[in-house]
Amino acid sequence: MNMLFQQLGLPDSDEEVERFIVRHRPLPRGLMIHEASFWKPAQAKLLKESIDLDAEWAEIVDELDARLRY
Repeated sequence: MNMLFQQLGLPDSDEEVERFIVRHRPLPRGLMIHEASFWKPAQAKLLKESIDLDAEWAEIVDELDARLRY
């Protein structure tokens, strides 16, 4: 998860990752993770492409999505 946050250009310490998740959850049902309003366009693109292309980040993006849901 920390490396994904690094790729997204976000603070990537364990504490910062947890703070981000707590601050931005819960994501509304039906809203795709990359559609959330708190992402910059480049961040949303990375998240969407990771899922669409089943890229190396896809599993971690799925984990982040799950953690943002509850």
